[in-house]
Amino acid sequence: MDTQQPDAKTVTGLVAEAAAAPSMHNAQPWRFRFMADRQVLLLYADLERAMPRSDPGNRALYIGCGAALFNARVAAAHAGFAPAVRVLPDAAEPLLLAAVHLPRTRETPPDEDDLARLHPAIRDRHTSRYPFEEKDIPQDVRSALREAAGREGAGLLFPGPWHVETVLELVHDAESRDALDPEAMQDLHRWTRLGPEADVATDGVPEYAFGPKLRDGRAPLRDFAGRRAVADRGSTAFEKNPHLAMLSTPGDTAADWLRAGQALERVLLEATLAGLATSLTSHALESPDLRLLTRDPVAGTGHVQMVLRLGYGPQGPATPRRPVRDVLDIVP
Repeated sequence: MDTQQPDAKTVTGLVAEAAAAPSMHNAQPWRFRFMADRQVLLLYADLERAMPRSDPGNRALYIGCGAALFNARVAAAHAGFAPAVRVLPDAAEPLLLAAVHLPRTRETPPDEDDLARLHPAIRDRHTSRYPFEEKDIPQDVRSALREAAGREGAGLLFPGPWHVETVLELVHDAESRDALDPEAMQDLHRWTRLGPEADVATDGVPEYAFGPKLRDGRAPLRDFAGRRAVADRGSTAFEKNPHLAMLSTPGDTAADWLRAGQALERVLLEATLAGLATSLTSHALESPDLRLLTRDPVAGTGHVQMVLRLGYGPQGPATPRRPVRDVLDIVP
């Protein structure tokens, strides 16, 4: 398949789809620069959107950027390019997280064809903070999700009942710590949008995406409202036996976090195509001691980077995104 080199319109579309990725509190902590003469798209971390209380080491920030990087790869493959990625390409520029070269190609390599298959899920994937059905996830779907994580160099574990109980208790412990330390809520309050602010938001989590308050059940969901009043929110029962998955990487460096973000987004897009609703929780992973306890006690290896909640239910509303002009610079 013969394609044209990416022009400004094409790159704008690629970045719009990259920016549909999930990030902690929907902070969207990324910036892009397209070097037209080199046909390369650069991804930078935006530290103005870092969370010093919840994510002091920027691990979650890198994971969000990794998810955006994966979306960029999918969008580029769908547009007919063969994206070649270099992660952390320049030690002298620590905020430069990745370089995506976009050469034109006359035929689609198998890897890019598989990436392009995921493209429809980019816009359909939303974080769902609603109840899921008490319905099991078929083994073939679980296997496909594990394979998706593995293709990006990460592992995906579906914990057994006793391990799920442990994770749920750790999430509860994290919530209790927040309740005793008002300063721990600073990042959450900064990135939630209430009242009229929610209607014009371009980032953060607006109140219409909070979902109902948990009245019964054990779903590991962060309550973005906290003690603040949110009109017409209501409460309802959630699933009593949530299906969780633990995404982990062998190491715990910046490169591993970017790897985790790409694996996370590949898993989420595969899950979306399989008809699953998804949500994420990093609450128990924000404290080093609790994060260590989320590991599989039997295997005891790897570093847990994200806890996923999967199931059958509403996909949840789309959360706002910043205009592409705010996150993309094009250099002739």
